[in-house]
This record gives sequence, structure tokens and C-alpha cells, in this order.
Amino acid sequence: MANDLINNLLDALKFSPDNVPLRSQVADLMLQERMYGEAAQQYQLILEKSYGNTKAQLGLATCYFYLQKTSAAIIIYEQLQGHLSLEDQVRYIKCLIKENSIQQAISLYQQIISLNPGFRDDEIDEQLRMPSISSTDFDAEGEDDAYFMEKPAIKFEDVGGMKRVKDEIAIKIIQPLQNPDLYKAFGKKIGGGILLYGPPGCGKTFIAKATAGEINAKFINIGLHDILDMWIGNSEKNLHEIFEMARRNAPAVLFFDEVDAMGASRNDMKQSGMRHVINQFLAEMDGVESNNDGVLILAATNAPWSVDGAFRRPGRFDRIIFVEPPDEEAREEILRAILKDKPAADIEVGKIAAAAKDYSGADLKAVVDIAIEDKLRESMSKGSLQPITTKDLVKAIKQHKPTTLEWFSSARNYALYANEAGLYDDILKYLKIKK
Repeated sequence: MANDLINNLLDALKFSPDNVPLRSQVADLMLQERMYGEAAQQYQLILEKSYGNTKAQLGLATCYFYLQKTSAAIIIYEQLQGHLSLEDQVRYIKCLIKENSIQQAISLYQQIISLNPGFRDDEIDEQLRMPSISSTDFDAEGEDDAYFMEKPAIKFEDVGGMKRVKDEIAIKIIQPLQNPDLYKAFGKKIGGGILLYGPPGCGKTFIAKATAGEINAKFINIGLHDILDMWIGNSEKNLHEIFEMARRNAPAVLFFDEVDAMGASRNDMKQSGMRHVINQFLAEMDGVESNNDGVLILAATNAPWSVDGAFRRPGRFDRIIFVEPPDEEAREEILRAILKDKPAADIEVGKIAAAAKDYSGADLKAVVDIAIEDKLRESMSKGSLQPITTKDLVKAIKQHKPTTLEWFSSARNYALYANEAGLYDDILKYLKIKK
């Protein structure tokens, strides 16, 4: 019936091709019948005759949405944001998700929820809603806490190099637990925070795990996805529950990776909901309403200059430690650990370590992986296992450049020109730059 009507209207358009209302009726009927390609053609013809026709633009965007032309649909939706119905907004958000514009999608969905509190869309929820720790049924004794925690078996002896970092962590975290009476006599609390910063891949997470192993404490590794929830107030609740979990299980090491994503400068956020999360983070660290005794907070960042200055006040992250790339001795230790149990033929580890100046632990692993891939190809071609040699690793080093250099090029500028408090003096020292 509908198809007959569409055909009759198309016949009428042959005699009146400039009749915009008639063509609009045809396009709308085609859209209702899911004839998306044909409807799109009609809407385009309307816009040729009636440029700026909002109804035709929205119809065309709907066709593009169903035809999976999400980029084209987004362009139209962006132009008509003040004219979008709830259904249009939902389609707009789904297009943004498919184009990986997640933050923009979250922002728009939050606006919908604030105006329509009962609204839900399962497809969008599945893509955007982060797991909410506060929605988990924790019992009074915290039996379910084990799901979020681990007890690392590694200790400082398993970490190559980092003597200065280990000493700093020992005096701040390990010694207070081992000598509680001595620290109590000096009025020092057991707990507090340390911020580890430096190039990526240099072992910040590994040293945090080793710290927990050194004091036989539970280790709670928290990422941004464990905290953020798109529903207003839930992110703060999640963060509070994480700290409560650590307090219930003290001594515990609470580790926040990429803390700059959670603790970015509030001056850069203006009206962002993350400001409330940062304020909650600061309140939890202060332990105003709770006792943080025995809660040891470690955090890591590749961009300390992006962390809100309030985190660096005494009682919060009052120790900021530079985790530099491993020195030559540490690189030897790391290479031996990586090559352990792998088929290798009398490798001159010292030679490789000397050639790998500025390489992070992750870079060294990448070098070994490149060598292994070459040996796998050679072994398959020769029909027998071919062990890794020093020559293979030297060749791999030439193929993989150290990733730390890019980080130091940025860090150098901050250390030279935004270092009034001397926070980045260790960077200058490492680079052998005198101010």
C-alpha cells in the first residue's frame, strides 16, 4: 500500500519536480519504509531547491545514520544541535561512538539524562557506562574486596636498579611499618603518598607492586576506568569506596596509574564534572572523615606538570620521585631477566646494555621481541631451533629507537622554564644541564 502511494507521488513529481512539499512527503514515506538510500536522494534534491531546510537535513542525517555513513551524519547533527529531537540526539551519540568520539558522546548523553532522568538506551549504556564499583554489593566485612586486590610476590630484589627510588620509598613507606614505635615517637604517621614520574616504560608500576610485596601488603591497582561513571555522583562514590576498601585492608598499597588523567589541573577543566572527582580525591587523601593510617598511596604519571598542584601539598603526594631510565648496570639486570629461559647462545649482555643507552625496560623488551621474531623466521626456514645471539640483539637495537627521548624533549622545557619550586631538578641532573 505504502509502495503504491510512493510510486504515485513519484509519478506526480515528474510533472512538478520543484514541488518541495510533495518531494518531502515522498522522502518521509521512504524513510518510514526503511528505503534509506532512496529517501536520502530525495532529501538531497530538496536541499538543492531549499537550502537550509531543517526538516530535510534531519531526514538526510537519519538516512545516513541507518546507511552507516556516520561521519556525514555527524556533520549535519553538529550544524543543527539546537533543532535535534530526543531521537536525533540519540542517533547523534551513536554516530559519535562509532567514530570513537567518546568524550563528546558522554557529554551529550549526560545532557540528555539531566533533562530526562528516566531515559535509558541499552546500546549507549553498554558502550559508555563504566563499571561502577559502588554498584557492587560489598558486605560489611569486605569479603568481596579480594576481587579487586592482589598480593604481589615480587620484592625490591626483583627490580633492576632504581636504588635511589627504593631508598625514598623505604624511608616513607617501608620503615614506618617495620618501626612503628620509632615513627610514632617522632609524630610521623604510617601512610601517606608518593608520586612517581618519568618516561613511560621505566618500571613505575613494577616498583609499586614490589613495594606491596616488600611489606606483605595488599596491592590495589586503580585505573581511570575503575572510577569514572557517566552518572552524576557515581564517580565520587566509586573513588570513596576504593579508599574505604584500602582502609578495611590496611596495610594496603593503593596505586593510581596515569594519575594525571584523574588529577589534572582544575584550572583547565572549568565546568567539567572531573573537578568534583578531583575534590573527592583530595578529601580522601586528607582522610578528613576517615583514618588513613596504613593506607599507602602510590601514583604514577608521565606528565607531572599536568597534575593539579593541590596534590603536592604536605600530607598528600608529599614525595615526588623521578623514575629515570635504567642505568647500564640495571639494563644488564633487565636483559638477563628478559632472556631467562629463552634459547640464547652466550650473549654478551654487557655489550647490549652499553649499546642501549636511554632505553627503558619496555624498550629492552621490545628489542628482545624483535630479535625473537627474526629467529622464529630463521628457525622455520631452516627447520631447526636457532638461538638468539649477541649479533641479533645488536641488529634489533638498530631497528628500535629509545622511546624515552621524546619524553625528555618535552620534560626538558618544563624543567628549564616551569621549575620555580625545583620539582624537576632531577630531570636537569639526569640531562646534565646546569641552570
